[in-house]
Amino acid sequence: MVEKRFAVLLCAEDSEYVKKKYGGYFGVFSKMLGEEGEKWDVYRVANGEFPTEDEIGDYNGFVITGSCSDADADDQWICRLIDLLKKLDSMKKKVLGICFGHQILGRALGGRTGRARSGWDIGFRTVHLSSPSTLKLPGRLSIIECHRDEIVELPPKAEVMGWSEKTGIEMFRYGDHMMGIQGHPEYNTDILLHLIDRLLLKNLIIESFAKEVRAKVQEREADREAWRRLCVAFLKGTAGL
Repeated sequence: MVEKRFAVLLCAEDSEYVKKKYGGYFGVFSKMLGEEGEKWDVYRVANGEFPTEDEIGDYNGFVITGSCSDADADDQWICRLIDLLKKLDSMKKKVLGICFGHQILGRALGGRTGRARSGWDIGFRTVHLSSPSTLKLPGRLSIIECHRDEIVELPPKAEVMGWSEKTGIEMFRYGDHMMGIQGHPEYNTDILLHLIDRLLLKNLIIESFAKEVRAKVQEREADREAWRRLCVAFLKGTAGL
């Protein structure tokens, strides 16, 4: 049996806490999505580490992570990532984009990204699924969010798969091979609380907002298993979405 291979395109620097407790964000994603008989690799694209032309063909699918960077920026690594995503689209490779990955995928395919008009979204959010699925998932799923940018214009031919009261494009699909999710199906509450502390230290949010979000986070849980099933089904073609 041929071994399936997947790659995580890491768009963020791991904090020491996440590295020590979870093996970095690569560890978080590979634990959530990986299954027996698969090989998972990581490319630290934010540091300029990209797969070669020959390596691209070896993979069954790719996952683009979140990032502190803006998806509408023109940093060298971001422009290079956009070129890679266009290449993967032409090859019809499976690509799953998460948060920043969702946004940069939308940009690469011809959509537009920018600051969310409603500001930061941090905490739990109910996503309404608009596409039928053979996975027998409920029509609404709770997910952890941590973003202030969003897709403001969908790529041509893309389809909205999910929306929330805060964000109009929580999920989108492009053909059968590319899908973006604005929220973080890979996060647990511990990771979110750690991120809130980091955002506060960087003065990206204020103390009163951080305190409010921390209190609300203790009251809910995300539908992590349902999101895992959805992501695995898309990435590996194990069920229709």
